[in-house]
Amino acid sequence: MAKILVIGGGAMGSAFTIPCLENKNIVTITEPYSKKFINNLKSKKKFHSALKIKLPKKLKFRKFSKELLKEKFNLIVIALSLPGINFISEELKNLKNNVPILVLTKGLKYDKRKNKILTISEQILKNNKAKNISVLKGPCLAKELARKQKTKVIIANKNIQIAKKIGKLISTKYYLIEYSKDIIGVEICSAIKNIYAMIIGAGQSLNMSSSLFQKSLIEMKYLTKYFKGKEITVESLAGVGDLYVSAAGGRNSKMGSFLGKGFTFKKAKKKFMPNDTVEGEQLAKEIAPFILKKIKIKKIPLMVNLLRSLLKNKKLNLKKL
Repeated sequence: MAKILVIGGGAMGSAFTIPCLENKNIVTITEPYSKKFINNLKSKKKFHSALKIKLPKKLKFRKFSKELLKEKFNLIVIALSLPGINFISEELKNLKNNVPILVLTKGLKYDKRKNKILTISEQILKNNKAKNISVLKGPCLAKELARKQKTKVIIANKNIQIAKKIGKLISTKYYLIEYSKDIIGVEICSAIKNIYAMIIGAGQSLNMSSSLFQKSLIEMKYLTKYFKGKEITVESLAGVGDLYVSAAGGRNSKMGSFLGKGFTFKKAKKKFMPNDTVEGEQLAKEIAPFILKKIKIKKIPLMVNLLRSLLKNKKLNLKKL
C-alpha cells in the first residue's frame, strides 16, 4: 500500500486512479485549474463528465495547493495537459524530498532561449536535477482504462528498478506494464504519434491510411534517432502501439479526417470538434519553430506538410502525403 497523489483531474488522470485504488493504495487526486473537473471530483457522486462513469468512492479529492505538495506521498503522478507542464514544473521545484514522479502527459516543449526541444521529463528536470522521474506511455484510451478493459503500457526510467517498483504499485490483471531504459525515445515516440495520427486520419481510405501509417513509422524512426532515442523504441508500445490506437480511434485522427476532406484546422475545429482538445495541433505549434528550421524536409515530408498547413491555417496538401 502506498500514498499516491495524482495531479490532473481530466480523463486520463482520473482513469489512472482506478487501477491504483484496486491495488489498495491510498489515492488523492487534485486539479489545478479546470472548474469542470474540480466540480466532478469534489461532488458526492464523483461522476466524471469526460469518462461518463462514477469514480470509486475511495478516491480522495483535495484542492491544489503548495501545502498539498509538501505532504508525504510515495508517488506523485503528473496527468496535466501539455500547457500545464510549465506551471507544474515551477510548483515541483520546491519539493524537498526526492519522491518518485511519474509523468503521464504526452508532449514536447520548445525552449526558445536554448533553441532546443525538451521532453516533459527534461522540462521538469530543468528546475531541479535531483528529481526522480519516470514516464508512463503507450496505447491507452482513458475511457477503456476506466472501464477496466485490458490495457498494456510502458514505464521508462534509466534506472529500470525504479520503473519496476512503480509498476508493482499500479499494475492489475487488466492494467499491464512493460519497461524500458530509453526514456527519451519513449517520450519522443508518444508525443509525435499524435501528429502522425492526424496525417493517417487524412488518408480517407484504408488503403491510403495504411500507406501513411508505414511512412509515418519511417519518419518516427528518423526523429527518434535525431533526438538521441533508440530506433527500436518506435516498435514498442510507446511507438507503433500508441500510433495504432490513436489512428484507429483518437481525436487526432478524427481531426485528420476533416483535414483530408479539405477543411482548414480552424474551420474543422469550430464546426465539428469545438469542445475537444487536439493534442497533435498543440504539439505541432509547439515544436514547429525548431522542426522547420533544423531538420531536413526530405527526411520528414509528412510532418512538414502538416505543420505548414496548421501554422498557416491552409488546406492540407494531399498530393504531398
